[in-house]
Amino acid sequence: MTTSRLSEGLTTRQPLVLGLFRIVLGLLFTSEGAATVFGVLDRKASPVGDWPFWYAGVIELVCGALVLLGLGTRGAAFLCSGIMAFAYFTEHQKDGLFPLQNGGLAPVLFCWGFLLLVFYGPGALALSSLLRRASGARSGAPEAA
Repeated sequence: MTTSRLSEGLTTRQPLVLGLFRIVLGLLFTSEGAATVFGVLDRKASPVGDWPFWYAGVIELVCGALVLLGLGTRGAAFLCSGIMAFAYFTEHQKDGLFPLQNGGLAPVLFCWGFLLLVFYGPGALALSSLLRRASGARSGAPEAA
């Protein structure tokens, strides 16, 4: 296989891999929110209204599920990225400059992963694409490429 054929094959699969990345990232983030809000997955629930942890858990749960499903991905990913930046700078940065020093590796990776989705969109396998196609078929309008 030549380098150009390999590159072409990888390029054609970008939407699928981006969609899988979005699904995994959304699932992991949703599980963080569920653990915080409901006390599942061997974690104690944060008390309702406890600032900022309970509110962050609700955002993680709701926006993570939206990203997972591919509904309003860019807006939800923007909120997810922002809450992780907030978490890093308010909870972790005070304990050291680098994420390995301060335990902030997960927030940093989540922040940048969601920021990637803000700019690249949901990729393949997004529910929003399916809904758009279904509404286009119902209205009789030709499907946009």
